[in-house]
Amino acid sequence: SAEVIGASNLSGVRHVVLVLSGKGGVGKSTVATQLALALRQAGKKVGILDVDLCGPSIPRMFRVQDSAVHQCDSGWVPVFVDQEKSISLMSIGFLLEKPDDAVVWRGPKKNALIKQFVTDVAWGDLDFLIVDTPPGTSDEHISTVEALRPYKPLGAILVTTPQEVAVGDVRRELTFCKKTGLRVLGIVENMSGFVCPHCSECTNVFSKGGGEELAKYAGVPFLGSVPLDPQLSQSLEEGRDFIREFPKSSAFPALLHIAQQVSDSASQRSS
Repeated sequence: SAEVIGASNLSGVRHVVLVLSGKGGVGKSTVATQLALALRQAGKKVGILDVDLCGPSIPRMFRVQDSAVHQCDSGWVPVFVDQEKSISLMSIGFLLEKPDDAVVWRGPKKNALIKQFVTDVAWGDLDFLIVDTPPGTSDEHISTVEALRPYKPLGAILVTTPQEVAVGDVRRELTFCKKTGLRVLGIVENMSGFVCPHCSECTNVFSKGGGEELAKYAGVPFLGSVPLDPQLSQSLEEGRDFIREFPKSSAFPALLHIAQQVSDSASQRSS
């Protein structure tokens, strides 16, 4: 039955982390991608499940948008981004005829697809499965949580930017986590300064510290601030090798630190 397959497809997955944001444009997919790379750098095997049905950007970030998804006995085989098979992806982007096809579906069909994504992908052994979600708290989020919960304890990372507005949006996410019983691993403040490509000095374009204040207010860990590195953003836009360029970026130390905290927090919980 589907239940049995779902259980066996997720049985080799040690930790599941959902990446959430209150609104679009805060760089949630970038953070999910960078977190996966930082975890890999720390020797972990990572899968990314992209349940953002309307704007699947993960395949493009890893330059695998033309990959086809194959079937095996236990479901879909995820797409590997490297020879070592240390990062695997599953995204709606792989299933669309043309990458620009927008997915305009009603709720039930979306929910059915998400359930299928969660249970029908043969992930194999993973230390972390990172789930990149659409902005906000919609049906998709509830479907994702409901589909994963029977199999694994779930943690969530909330991504915000330093401005007040984004912080207000994250409050709603915190309420969502409370209501659905999602454990908040912490808050990441993204784009919390601009790193000059010439002299590498970091300037705060927006007010600083919104994420940290919010974490205090909510009583959840503040995982760190990730600066905006224009060179890294450009490498993404131009489809250059983001994976290779990431360790050289100014965002890298911050993400390595965040990955370490996520690892520690996840392993404390399962011990």
